Amino acid sequence: MNYRNLGPTAFQLALDAQDNPCLLDVRTPHEVAAGVIQDPLVIDFLGADFAQKVKALDREKTYCVYCRSGQRSANACQVMANLGFKSLVNLEGGILAWNA
Repeated sequence: MNYRNLGPTAFQLALDAQDNPCLLDVRTPHEVAAGVIQDPLVIDFLGADFAQKVKALDREKTYCVYCRSGQRSANACQVMANLGFKSLVNLEGGILAWNA
């Protein structure tokens, strides 16, 4: 695995520990409309252009990635790791766990 799975508390600590982290929401626009964590960059993992959009991002930054339940964000982290991203954190349980 080329990324870390963290629960909500550790995920927040990972965000806080970075000078300039990127919070990445990979949910659909409909899901994003229901509410977000802080002020994320939104790139729909299910969108046909997901890989193209993430390729344009800085591979040296830390990305804290979340979705609804943690599965899509884990898949997004794997895609990003395969593209050469160095520091990836997945919110285990997704926004459902965050809001629990």
